[in-house]
Parts: sequence; C-alpha cells; structure tokens
Amino acid sequence: MTRDEAREAILRALTDVAPEIDTTTLVPDTDLRDQLDIDSMDLLNFVIGIHEHAHVDIPEADYPQLQSLDSIVEYVVARAP
Repeated sequence: MTRDEAREAILRALTDVAPEIDTTTLVPDTDLRDQLDIDSMDLLNFVIGIHEHAHVDIPEADYPQLQSLDSIVEYVVARAP
C-alpha cells in the first residue's frame, strides 16, 4: 500500500466517525485527538474504520502510536498486506 492509498483509507475512516470535519484543514504532524476533540469511543470506531478501509489489524497495545495523520499513515503502510 502506498502512502497516498493509506492516507485516503485513513481519511475515509475518519470521516465515517466525524463526517463534519474538513480533512483539508488537518495538520499532518499534530495529534488528531487534539485537533478534532475525538473521545475514546470515536477513537475505537476510527481504528475499526482503518481496519475496514486499509485491511490492517491494529492491536490495542498500538493505539498510542496512532497520534497524528502522518504517524497513522506510516503505521498503516508498514503493516498493510
């Protein structure tokens, strides 16, 4: 999976959870939870969405690595089938 494909899958998962967000305004290296005020349930749904869109399993122990858009893209690219 390319970085662009991973980014697209992540943004789809994010808009599934928070359809009102404008993904063009996201700062790629800033924590998404701070930018979007995502609560723990939204985070869980976001992780499930990443799994559905990118086909990447994300164990709960790895959730702390999912901070910024850039870090999530790197995580998905490294683990994509």
